[in-house]
Amino acid sequence: MTELRRGSASARRAKVVSLVQGELVHSQSDLVKLLAKAGFEVTQATASRDLEDIGAFRGRSKDGAAIYQLPQDEAQSLSRVISLPSDLILSIDSSANMAVVRTPPGGAQLLACALDGARSHGQLGSLIGTVAGDDTVLLISKRSAGGAALARELLKITSPMKDSHKKIMNRGSNS
Repeated sequence: MTELRRGSASARRAKVVSLVQGELVHSQSDLVKLLAKAGFEVTQATASRDLEDIGAFRGRSKDGAAIYQLPQDEAQSLSRVISLPSDLILSIDSSANMAVVRTPPGGAQLLACALDGARSHGQLGSLIGTVAGDDTVLLISKRSAGGAALARELLKITSPMKDSHKKIMNRGSNS
């Protein structure tokens, strides 16, 4: 059985986004159960707030079942709700023109969406774009040796970082 924990709100919401995208959430009580399986102990009221915060709405799946869905312009919806969630950043590593950010499981797409939104609003000027997996975000710098500078820029705009265990590592970069 999964040990229940109280994770950060951003990490939990990232998991909610993942569950909604997977068309697994038919009701708020379903969400409470699915989050418990993932290790997040929440009440139905918290599940309801999370669904509202990410912009989820009731709709129909392809087979006609009632499910929660995200708006078509999901990126805009998520960046509106979550600006730059520093509690999703566990560590940052850099090399050449890349920076790699580690997140809690399920947090990478949420963070990448927020980073792309920040770039389009004039922050992270050296960022070309992001690629997200489940718990890792790859950031690409405009400069060939700009990975470390990009990592520092990210840390600067997400400071103060709440956890002392967060770290930045530099591998083979001249900047």
